[in-house]
Amino acid sequence: MAHPKSRISKTRRDKRRSHHRLTPVQITTCATTGEMHRRHHAYVVDGDLYKNGEVVIKDFAPSAA
Repeated sequence: MAHPKSRISKTRRDKRRSHHRLTPVQITTCATTGEMHRRHHAYVVDGDLYKNGEVVIKDFAPSAA
């Protein structure tokens, strides 16, 4: 089995792991509808599916998963 030649200090280990974090979800307000939604995602307003401020699908009914 492989094993380290020398021990890695807690500081070196924690510096490597400092980049393992979650980033907050980007939320914006649509200029067309005024709805809050995730950036770069489609969203439903009053039964219509919007993307980039334009109606993509009229009378959108999401399928049950």
